[in-house]
Amino acid sequence: MSLLARIDQPADLRGLSHPELVRLAGEIRDFLVRHVAATGGHLGPNLGVVELTLALHRVFDSPRDRLLWDVGHQAYVHKIVTGRAGEFSGLRQRGGLSGYPSREESTHDHIEHSHASVALSYADGMAKAAQLAGESDRHIVAVVGDGALTGGLAWEALNNIAAAPDRPVVIVVNDNGRSYAPTVGGLARHLAALRTHAGYERLAGWGRQALDGAGAPGRALHRTLHAAKEGIKEGLKAGLTGGSAEAVMPHSLFCELGLHYLGPVDGHDITALEAALERAKAHGAPVVVHCITRKGLGYAPAEQNEEDHLHGVGIIDPQTGHPLRPAGLTWTAVFGRELVELADAHPDVVAITAAMPGSVGLNDFAARYPARFFDVGIAEQHAVASAAGMAMAGLHPVIALYGTFLNRALDQVLMDLALHRLGATLVLDRSGVTGDDGPSHNGLWDLAMLQAVPGLRIGAPRDARTLRRQLRQAVSITDAPTVLRYPRGTVGPAIPAVGRAGAVDVLRAAPGGGVLLVAVGTTASVALEAAELCAEQGVEVTVVDPLWVKPLPGDLPALAAEHALVVTVEDGLRAGGVGTAVAQGLQEAGIRTPVRAVGVADGFPRQATRAEILAEAGLTAQAIAHTVTQTLARAAVTAVPTGPRTIPAPEGQ
Repeated sequence: MSLLARIDQPADLRGLSHPELVRLAGEIRDFLVRHVAATGGHLGPNLGVVELTLALHRVFDSPRDRLLWDVGHQAYVHKIVTGRAGEFSGLRQRGGLSGYPSREESTHDHIEHSHASVALSYADGMAKAAQLAGESDRHIVAVVGDGALTGGLAWEALNNIAAAPDRPVVIVVNDNGRSYAPTVGGLARHLAALRTHAGYERLAGWGRQALDGAGAPGRALHRTLHAAKEGIKEGLKAGLTGGSAEAVMPHSLFCELGLHYLGPVDGHDITALEAALERAKAHGAPVVVHCITRKGLGYAPAEQNEEDHLHGVGIIDPQTGHPLRPAGLTWTAVFGRELVELADAHPDVVAITAAMPGSVGLNDFAARYPARFFDVGIAEQHAVASAAGMAMAGLHPVIALYGTFLNRALDQVLMDLALHRLGATLVLDRSGVTGDDGPSHNGLWDLAMLQAVPGLRIGAPRDARTLRRQLRQAVSITDAPTVLRYPRGTVGPAIPAVGRAGAVDVLRAAPGGGVLLVAVGTTASVALEAAELCAEQGVEVTVVDPLWVKPLPGDLPALAAEHALVVTVEDGLRAGGVGTAVAQGLQEAGIRTPVRAVGVADGFPRQATRAEILAEAGLTAQAIAHTVTQTLARAAVTAVPTGPRTIPAPEGQ
């Protein structure tokens, strides 16, 4: 029987010997590779925190002691040892195990998020609540990656945590030198100085090689040497060697803030980890435990992958790590190639990313124009505000983010770009429904939130050609910010226009007096399918693509006036989205044509495939056709001489 099969709860870990823990760590890595290869998910980060997770659960008493994971994608091992190993076959699938901590799944999961840099704020709040409740026997532990420490929110929290020595919080810095990409900036250099100090490397290496296999006496000696190392380090800092502490040992920034600092600790040495965590637990004040880990450890394809150590994967061959479902041409790739061509012709174009150059298609740009490429770390607010400074100085910044992460920088878009009428382009990858990453990673909010930003332009390309065209238009605009948004995944076939109505592309023309179907971005293909279904039922539908959905083209109201009904289709929030803007625009123009908006009603859809969520939202061809005919029937509108017949609702509608 495997050791892993005997682990149903954290308490089961505490009776294991050191050799058994080493064996269990290997079994967990095999388990992760086997299951994540079959479902897709975050592989590299979890392979790197196996020993750290085991040590945390042996030292602390979860769920009474609160373990907070930032970012939650490194919590797979935590899920395994808290009784959820049997559910991993449904990882990230509809109705299955979430890829992030989930309060619905377990009392061991306390916060439900998957955006970086926020766990320390939760920890600060929980520590304040525990103090008010007089709970001195409950520990609060936040596990934060070095990449997440590049986010400003983390430092706002540290500022408060350090100011309260009577509110203990254990901050475990899981330092693997990267988030998606290598961690950048001054903090990264500081951690690297701590991480690569020669004395640490000698002691940690000798401890691993000489003591780990020496049984209980060896482990006891290792703990003694570890404590001695800490004492020597403190002595060096105090100047006991007669020289400058800074000249011998890099001085910890955390200590300067007033936080006690332990480390660096080998994050794959369970004995050293437990010793450090026990000291932190007993300290009675805020303390940082600096753990050095290796992303992807124990799985050769991940260790050898220099781009992101298989940070996130689809379905892969577990032997090679290669995708079993190779992707076609992606939206990300189309954008990345076009931006390089634009940069060739426009020396004022610069590119900015928030710790995700490869994920948003900027690797080629960075390789060709390294001086014009800026990775600011996990700091979306700073990315946009810094872009405002660049635009003021005559550059045209292109800021590439995931749609979900734009939410964090809305104030900067509004007050720094739009208020100053600055020419900058925001490119939102993975906008709309993304699916299996769960509620926090869908990019559903942009079309609704950005409607309120004065002067902003929003483009929604429907295919690769329109993306290229709109990107070129965007970088030519110098007096207002522009947003381009497109979904996750591969680009579909080209969708040519059959005509133009001013600035609006006509994708399907029908006799006047019928239905005007306004398709936003990539919903164009499903809108065309829906129009064909409607035509089979005697309802004529014209399909148009406005291309720019904010501000709406001035030609759209006149088009709407020629039709009996307008239906808008968008893969964003229905409330406050493009449909709302169209209805308002018609009302202001005095046009009484009714408007029906089709979009996503629930801003937090549960994890499922993109297709499943779109179907639930009524964004399939049959569902849209049903909406059209049903709306006509209810309004008693005659769209054709014979009158419409209602298309049966699809399953689930």
